[in-house]
Amino acid sequence: MTETPKARGKVDLTHLKRLIALMRRHDLVEVEVEPNGRVRLRRRESPIAAAPVPVVAVPVPAAADAAAAPAAAAAAPAPAVPKAPADEREGLVEFKSPIVGTFYRASAPDKEAFVDKGSRIRPESPLCIIEAMKVMNEIRAEISGVVVEVLAKNGEPVEFGQPLFLIRPE
Repeated sequence: MTETPKARGKVDLTHLKRLIALMRRHDLVEVEVEPNGRVRLRRRESPIAAAPVPVVAVPVPAAADAAAAPAAAAAAPAPAVPKAPADEREGLVEFKSPIVGTFYRASAPDKEAFVDKGSRIRPESPLCIIEAMKVMNEIRAEISGVVVEVLAKNGEPVEFGQPLFLIRPE
């Protein structure tokens, strides 16, 4: 009795070529062939991105009727991060997100926030957690100072470089 390539643990090239073609055709990223010959395939996960929304500024003439002014004001985009007057922000440091992910103020939903407005921090102080690809990344302050404002909202997605905290350095 002779052994088949499958029984000896060798790869059947014809079968492998068919799997590769199948992967390309259906945008698959992973194939797992078990010793019993069972095949598991995994499709590429496409990120869901929101379509960009064009913003058009509409000038409102001074003589326009009163009903048009509130509608034009409602069409204007709101700023993403409230800006304090320049003199109040002078000397403050924006602590920005080092990665893309989901912002959490505490290590667990039932735990206290790492920092609040008025908290004193040191370089090794944890400020928040950013979850990226199912990994919880504890973000440390890297400077000494006082937290003046928390700019990000708990559980919300954050972008790389997005301001998370305003800190008055010491």
